[in-house]
Amino acid sequence: MDSPKRILVVDDEEMNRELIEALLEDFGHESELAEGGAEALAKLNLDFDLVLLDVMMPGMDGFEVARHIRENPDTKDLPIIMVTGLSDREARMRAVEAGANDFIAKPVDRMELKVRMDSLLSMKEARDDLNGYMEKLEETVTDRMSDLREALKKMSDAHRKTNRACLDTIECLGIAAEYKDEDTASHIFRMSNYCAVLSRGMGLSPDEVQTILRASPMHDVGKIGIADAILLKPGKLTGEEFDVMKTHAEIGRRILAGSSSELLKAGALIAISHHEKWDGSGYPKGVAGEEIPLWGRICAVADVFDALTSKRPYKDAFPNEKSYAILRDGSGSHFDPGIVEVFFEHLEEILAIQDKHRDSLVK
Repeated sequence: MDSPKRILVVDDEEMNRELIEALLEDFGHESELAEGGAEALAKLNLDFDLVLLDVMMPGMDGFEVARHIRENPDTKDLPIIMVTGLSDREARMRAVEAGANDFIAKPVDRMELKVRMDSLLSMKEARDDLNGYMEKLEETVTDRMSDLREALKKMSDAHRKTNRACLDTIECLGIAAEYKDEDTASHIFRMSNYCAVLSRGMGLSPDEVQTILRASPMHDVGKIGIADAILLKPGKLTGEEFDVMKTHAEIGRRILAGSSSELLKAGALIAISHHEKWDGSGYPKGVAGEEIPLWGRICAVADVFDALTSKRPYKDAFPNEKSYAILRDGSGSHFDPGIVEVFFEHLEEILAIQDKHRDSLVK
């Protein structure tokens, strides 16, 4: 993204508009400000690349503005980030249903805003490039066949950019969830690469290995819908709080389900199944053994090992040896024993990944 992008900032509070305008200027982007929903919709014909949309506004709230944007054929693909002080699951689900691509909590964190904006702007840029190439292709075919080969090459390049942008978006979605309860996003890089090692060890095809590598970072995306008071609680959760925490598996499935993307379908499957246990005592469905999808069983081993060896709000990082013992003890109860066996057969690869994406780990 070499050229500055045009961002529409919609917020009824002047201080918030000015703060975001200053951040966008620092990022090298141009901004247009609107103090309400009606003004925002009136300015949409000024050609924007992204909308930063406040939720709680008098008159027309952010949900209604988002629905109007999606109903307009000229703006239906315009990326929308909801900027909100709301953290409850219902409000976030409403944002997704209204057409928001992402959301960010107030007060706005500079780095989080940049990460989320860059992802959506890259995807829009790639989509715009592809549309441009398609139009040029139609004109070229009518003029001369010799130009068609060049146009096809450009379209192929645009397809690769679109695919890369989609992968970046999926990765950023996983990072966004991890930033809710971790100081680093290294967890998803370690865990997803652990999953790839285990998948190869289980004899899965190269395509399946790539799928789980790309989809597993979305395993905890449902944490976006869990209140910080529960997610970041330093002590042990009460029974009621743990029941709320367990809903993140279903929330993740609902966020990712219904897409035509094979990666998002895989992410939905992993999100709903990675907390199931081999003996049937897991959640949310309590299924057991091979009734648990294989990708979920693989992710369970990778995720738990990394959680054990990482610092969390409620515990310090465990040494590797203690974590190995926990995996062995859980083999046949928590974990698929075959996958635990593969884990230790490929321990050298696991430790190489752990060392490469190191943060607050203890060995």
